[in-house]
Amino acid sequence: MDTVPWLLVVDLTGVFAFAVSGCLAAAQKHFDIVGSVLLGSLTGIGGGVIRDVILGRLPLAFAEPVYMAPPVLAAAVVFFLMPAVQRLRRVLLTFDAAGLALFCVTGTLTALSVGVHPVSAALLGTTTAIGGGVLRDTVANVRPQLFNRHDIYALPAMAGAAAVALLWSAGVYSAGAGAAVVLGVFVLRVLALRFRWRVPLAAAGTDHTEPSPAG
Repeated sequence: MDTVPWLLVVDLTGVFAFAVSGCLAAAQKHFDIVGSVLLGSLTGIGGGVIRDVILGRLPLAFAEPVYMAPPVLAAAVVFFLMPAVQRLRRVLLTFDAAGLALFCVTGTLTALSVGVHPVSAALLGTTTAIGGGVLRDTVANVRPQLFNRHDIYALPAMAGAAAVALLWSAGVYSAGAGAAVVLGVFVLRVLALRFRWRVPLAAAGTDHTEPSPAG
């Protein structure tokens, strides 16, 4: 295995967090347990598969069968704990934020570890972070969170990926620094959800009166 153990653990944690969000989305859509596992798997490993295909290598999710375990566990957790889950959308978005924070770091590190330029590595880290969520929302037939004008989604991931690339380039990256970036991205994403931060629309003067989704 060419992945350092601690990075593998963090990566699997990110897979689980995103997979839970996928399984919760499946529950919202009243999918069966098989659909829950499949949507959780797509959400959990989708961004990493996109990254690895761009890097021209066999995706880690296919090279290491252990990557299939978190989505199955996530589906089981949602199945058994679903009756106790309140405010489903808020729980989904919290797990999505955790996956976003973890994957922008691991995705960038994976690209850097194979010699990708730091700028490109940051872009791949962002792709890893947002890819699974976009695939989840597309398959679940809802507007991807990435394109929700009442929210910021990619910006926290971009900031985290850029921070990792800068720290790596400066030769000061460490596990502690990575953990700080993960925490920072997660907090930024949660605050954005809480206060409904958003960026300007593509065209100035566009109507902003459309009600924002409940969150």
